[in-house]
Amino acid sequence: MSNRRDFMGMALGGFTALGGIAALYAMKRTWDPLPSVKAAGFTTIDLSAAEENVLNVEKWRGKPIFVLKKPKKDKPDPRDVVIGDAHFSITVGLCTHLGCIPAYFPGEEKFKCACHGGEYDVNAKNIFGPPPRPLDIPPFKIDGTKLVLGETGPEYEKMLADGLTLKV
Repeated sequence: MSNRRDFMGMALGGFTALGGIAALYAMKRTWDPLPSVKAAGFTTIDLSAAEENVLNVEKWRGKPIFVLKKPKKDKPDPRDVVIGDAHFSITVGLCTHLGCIPAYFPGEEKFKCACHGGEYDVNAKNIFGPPPRPLDIPPFKIDGTKLVLGETGPEYEKMLADGLTLKV
């Protein structure tokens, strides 16, 4: 009789342990990021065909990323992303005042935010209005003529260390 009772106790304990393990596994799965979020973590942009003074808008983690190949006549800036002999302005396209998306005016080489009249120059530095700081630079790594958004390379680390952008 005690053998049967011992067996029933062990069987119940085993099923309870399996149920507990399954519950812990399910909880862990709910804490993991979704595959779509993981896939959106890195975006690769080929800049070899970029044209001067033409704004390209990419998407990274649901945010617009402004990619602007600066005209050769513009003087270099510490915020420039240099690939080969070309200088690029790479920024998160959200106004640092209230998060609106500024428009680019190629003739003036300015970004203008329609919400409250904020303006940024071609280097994405705030030059007029309420924006408290320049447009943010997303984490990036240079890979030949490609830019990998979401990875931090030495160029981005130097910009962070020099205080040219905030960590996004």
